[in-house]
Amino acid sequence: MVSIRLTRTGRKDAPSYRIVVVDKTKPRETEFIDYLGHYNPRTEPSEMKVDIEKAKYWLSKGAQASAQVKAIFKTFPELKNN
Repeated sequence: MVSIRLTRTGRKDAPSYRIVVVDKTKPRETEFIDYLGHYNPRTEPSEMKVDIEKAKYWLSKGAQASAQVKAIFKTFPELKNN
């Protein structure tokens, strides 16, 4: 099964995250299938950048988004229904 989830990047005590497509059975910090964007919760407001077309493609192929990724996708009107 394929999942869309966050993978942590950044230095100690300063996390930022990549939004990636990965095999659900693999650990969090593993190689990913595709890179969709990034999320930085430390800025005000939080910085989010997502490739909408890639996200739509993977969601149409049956990829399941994690809870946090679903919350990020809700900020984009094009992805609100997914």
